[in-house]
Amino acid sequence: MEHRPLGNSDLRITPIGFGAWAIGGEWRFGWGPQDDGDSARAIAHAIELGVNWIDTAPAYGLGHSEEVVGTVLASLPRDRRPYVFTKCSLVWDEQERVVTHSLQPSSIRREVEQSLRRLGVEAIDLYQIHWPRWHTIQAGVDPGRYEDAWRTLEELRRAGKVRWIGVSNFSAEELAVAHAIAPVTSVQPPYSLIRRDVEQTVLPWCEAHGVGAIVYSPMQSGLLSGRMTRERVAALPEGDWRRNNPNYQEPLLTRNLAIAAALADVAARYGRSAGEAAIAWTLRHPAVTGAIVGARTAAQVDGIIGAGTFRLSEADVAEVEARSQEARARPRRRERQDVPGLQWTPGS
Repeated sequence: MEHRPLGNSDLRITPIGFGAWAIGGEWRFGWGPQDDGDSARAIAHAIELGVNWIDTAPAYGLGHSEEVVGTVLASLPRDRRPYVFTKCSLVWDEQERVVTHSLQPSSIRREVEQSLRRLGVEAIDLYQIHWPRWHTIQAGVDPGRYEDAWRTLEELRRAGKVRWIGVSNFSAEELAVAHAIAPVTSVQPPYSLIRRDVEQTVLPWCEAHGVGAIVYSPMQSGLLSGRMTRERVAALPEGDWRRNNPNYQEPLLTRNLAIAAALADVAARYGRSAGEAAIAWTLRHPAVTGAIVGARTAAQVDGIIGAGTFRLSEADVAEVEARSQEARARPRRRERQDVPGLQWTPGS
């Protein structure tokens, strides 16, 4: 795979990185039960195949994802270790295990030390503010301002705790404010054929300012993998957050499966999977440096690794986008919902 420069940093990353959200295991926004051995083998296999960065966060499994990543890093020679990207701002109470939000400088300084310990590294390659705001905060506690949090990240960079600093889920306006305080290396927005709003604001801003974009959910959390069916949606484990996501419910599910079918048709011409085509579609955008792709097993890594070198032609892109528009324009089917509705989607 090629290596691309990430924003203003000295990091040169592969077009796809290993996403470690699901390997956090069971928590409120988890993906259901997960075997740590499977997780470790998936990460190791991705590294063997050339992936040179891992994206994780303390909130994924309330520290567990970082611990699993740290175990794998400890097993590797230093010259084979991938870059490690992690985040701050989502915190939890060890007793209540409820995720809340804090941008307070003192909280972020505690978080970075905990992440360094769990990951077993001397410095974090890319440290990111996970969210500029969150839907819950601790009662009676001021969550703080992202501007102050960003100044704290710059202080951590100067102190050598982290090498480069970035943000996640920031708007173009918030990026501009942060960039005026200290240079932003990268932003992590959601981006897929289903969710394209960042094409109008965030991605053009990144192009104009030389900021890297590492996009998450390019397969829309599995919907565009080509392996998702109505039956599989209905059988998702109770602990899988997707059961409560509107994209996995009608009327959106029919539309989304039609978009996945369009990707599968184009991918089949090249002997590729729909998921690889979905990832390649995000990588075709000139502002996108890389895509975060989750995997829970080594076999799943094999199913997506080809996206690192797969390129869609202009005709391919035109076809899947036309069929996507057609799917959006169809009357939406209103069927019985098989899963309860929670009208909020967790991000990266």
